[in-house]
Amino acid sequence: MSLDRDTSLYAPTDWRAYSGVLSRRIFAFLVDYIVIALLWIPAAVIVFFVGIATFGLGFLLYPILYFIVAIFYFGMTMGGPAQASPGMRAMGLKIVRTDGMPMDFLTAVVHLALFWIFNSLLTPLVLIVGIFTSRKRLLHDFLVGAVMVRSEQF
Repeated sequence: MSLDRDTSLYAPTDWRAYSGVLSRRIFAFLVDYIVIALLWIPAAVIVFFVGIATFGLGFLLYPILYFIVAIFYFGMTMGGPAQASPGMRAMGLKIVRTDGMPMDFLTAVVHLALFWIFNSLLTPLVLIVGIFTSRKRLLHDFLVGAVMVRSEQF
């Protein structure tokens, strides 16, 4: 693996790349969690058969199944080549790291975990940080060194 940084992965300096990002993130969140809810259904069926095959032990996955599906969903989509989940792509967004490296699976999962933690502690107040920052970054974006940008080129 090369540590050469692709200049297209750096956060843009053009202010238009951040215009409307916060509202688009909210709608992307809604789309993504609807998709995750739909993906939970076949995962629940698989866990049912795993539970039967393991004499009931697999049924212990049901309480955390939604989180497992979400972790793989965001890890593979935000950490993938598109650098965006399907909801983010639908809203014209992508995530880039501020150090110019591509978002990987682990960083995407940490980003998601921090979002869950801050959302459970601060609920609607988690969006207030984005109102006052110049690039509309939220607290968990700062901690992983990422920024959400519009995917269109200017």
